Amino acid sequence: MGIKVNNILPYDASLLKVNFSLPELNKNALSLSENSTVTGDYEVAWALKALMLTDLTTLAGDDTASNVRRLCVRASLPFEPQLLEKSVEESLLPDIHCAAVCVYPARVADAYKALKQLDKLNEISIAAVATGFPTGQYSLKSRLEEINYAIESGATEIDIVINRPLALVGDWEGVYNEVVQMRKACGDRAHLKTILAIGELGSMENVYKASMVCMLAGADFIKTSTGKEAVNATLPVGLVMIYAIQEFKRRTQQIVGLKPAGGVRTVRDAIAWMTLIKNTLGMNWLQPELFRFGASGLLDDIERVVREGIAQHA
Repeated sequence: MGIKVNNILPYDASLLKVNFSLPELNKNALSLSENSTVTGDYEVAWALKALMLTDLTTLAGDDTASNVRRLCVRASLPFEPQLLEKSVEESLLPDIHCAAVCVYPARVADAYKALKQLDKLNEISIAAVATGFPTGQYSLKSRLEEINYAIESGATEIDIVINRPLALVGDWEGVYNEVVQMRKACGDRAHLKTILAIGELGSMENVYKASMVCMLAGADFIKTSTGKEAVNATLPVGLVMIYAIQEFKRRTQQIVGLKPAGGVRTVRDAIAWMTLIKNTLGMNWLQPELFRFGASGLLDDIERVVREGIAQHA
């Protein structure tokens, strides 16, 4: 039995008509993400929430089986249980872990083996970046083969990169057609997360249009960045993608998740994003099925905040 995934919908150019004021976007993103009340115990709670929404990531050229295993151990057991016993309900302790680990396709089998040994395969997803990450500058045939390889190796989520050259020349139907093929390659074997690489799209209007065509093509998530661009996840870009998600839901009744990636390094960064989500899409979006952080360094700051917060109340 397959997993529940979004449907492919017909291409509809009417959904791409949009115009943004940058000053207005910046102002709205700032006001919607402000949260001055998060201190003390509340900050620890928000930090743990961010942890449970994180795709813990390693995408380095020198990744090996051993460091992927370390990543999986850290995603599964970020804190020693006795640290949290006094501040977290005992029934919740087994659930304090990352949402997923994210690796290259060649390292998926290593992650699968490690999570199986840790008995976490049913709790922590394996995400693989695919389709010629991070540039996407490969043949469609090889990109689709990479999706299949990653899934056969054990991935349950595929983070694809869209074809930015097609987007930059305004061939939105071309972008849509490629993502449809990627959705079909995933089928109901894996969730499809589409990376827009917002830093290379040229305008907020293009971010919105890219979001829309990916959602029409059946994306389960839209994701800001590869983390390799000069500009990665920013709150105004996130707000544009949220506007697209809201309009898409209104027009189609289909629900799509959001994943900021690259640039979310501190608990304060994460709280700003979670506040933005709470004030726009609502609290029900703050669950791993609909919202993720793509991060490698965020867990370091989460650990610091949690340990310091607990120590102050010891």
